[in-house]
Amino acid sequence: MADIKIDDTVDITDVVCPVTFVKAKVALEELDDGQILAVKMNDGETVQNVPRSIKEEGHQILKLEDNEDGTYTLIVKKVGD
Repeated sequence: MADIKIDDTVDITDVVCPVTFVKAKVALEELDDGQILAVKMNDGETVQNVPRSIKEEGHQILKLEDNEDGTYTLIVKKVGD
């Protein structure tokens, strides 16, 4: 992730769907357009649902990185309304 400047990070590994997406969405809402959010999440349902839901909201998925510890980091660019 050295090539991408992260503006904020949210860790949703301690919550379950659908709260995972809600926490990620709230974190995105607090950013300005064009800023980058890193979302740390667990493998499984969350890693399938959260990126899809964020994309449906119109934001840009830059990267989904496997942390090789059962978690993933999703890198999202906020896109304005």
